[in-house]
Amino acid sequence: MEESTKKLLIGGGGDKEILYSKAIKAGKRIYYLDVKKNLKNDLFLAITESKKVQSRESMQSVFEKHKIFLYKEDFDKFLDGLNDVIDYIKKNNGTEVSQPDLDSAVSPSGNEKVDIDEIKLSIDF
Repeated sequence: MEESTKKLLIGGGGDKEILYSKAIKAGKRIYYLDVKKNLKNDLFLAITESKKVQSRESMQSVFEKHKIFLYKEDFDKFLDGLNDVIDYIKKNNGTEVSQPDLDSAVSPSGNEKVDIDEIKLSIDF
């Protein structure tokens, strides 16, 4: 995986201002980690995945992009969750994933036990 770092300051301010950027090349994908400043001068992280794909209409390649925005109040929770799932993948890579214990399976609301084979949907409009 190739990494590059750059600092940018795009004039005009607002949501387009990039204070710091790091590009991570990983095969056919490039991940961009951009530190930006919003109109309230708060810093946040914009994570972009850019992947080259073949257009169905023509023989031209296009870049498909996906973005998430991560705000400073969520950094610790995000890192804890990310580290947890990465550790899980490292420990279980190539092994069969074990099913959760039925006794410990709890509904998303946290107040009722759920059968693993049962699917419940709750959609509020």
